[in-house]
Amino acid sequence: MPDTQAPRNAPPLSILMYHQIGRFDAAPRRHRAGYCRVERFRRQMRWLAALGYRVISLDDALRGLFGGQRIPPRSVVLTFDDGYRNFSEYAFPVLEHHGFPATVFLVADRIGQHADWLRDGQVQAPLMDADTIRELHARGVTFGSHTLDHPRLTRLSPEAQWRELSESRERLESLLQAPVRHFCYPYGDYDAATRDLARRAGYESALTCIRGAANHADNPWEIPRKAISWGDSLVGYAWKLHMKHRRKDRT
Repeated sequence: MPDTQAPRNAPPLSILMYHQIGRFDAAPRRHRAGYCRVERFRRQMRWLAALGYRVISLDDALRGLFGGQRIPPRSVVLTFDDGYRNFSEYAFPVLEHHGFPATVFLVADRIGQHADWLRDGQVQAPLMDADTIRELHARGVTFGSHTLDHPRLTRLSPEAQWRELSESRERLESLLQAPVRHFCYPYGDYDAATRDLARRAGYESALTCIRGAANHADNPWEIPRKAISWGDSLVGYAWKLHMKHRRKDRT
């Protein structure tokens, strides 16, 4: 895929970032972008369908951003970080009902275990096991890598970063018996050296936690997304889709 800047004059493309989808005992006090109630998620997907949004795959988005293909107006990509078991229990049935594609980023060394990187009072939620992942893959879900252990990559040596990037891809490809083309930086933590390692590891894209429309990507390994949070009403959801296109880098 060519290393070119995404087209700024194309229709804004929103790549939405979700984490856990489900039913929760209480509203989170912190890390609200890590949770979305299934009832609210169901309404969001129903709203996309009713208003004629084009929910496209990440591969189709990349072809539009960097491959010269046309990006349809009102296009949306759905991504889910970490590979929580509640994706299979709550999110996937809703997605399948609407025929919406999705990309899920997996932590390769934690499959079938718990999200032990969660802190600050967050519940270390269970992650999908290998059989569930293979079944969802067969039913059309795209899986990408979210490293081996969910570290902050810039705190690691180049050698350790390379292991997280390359070995996670190898393990997931062995699990899926299919190419793993996409990567997502845990915590959105990366620098230019990490970005270059992701490219060298063979990923066709890498997604960030930079806010804004994906059209602001300078290359395929630094793609912005829009985080969907616990408190987003349909009005807030629409605001993010229609208005929050300007790039906002994390500081």
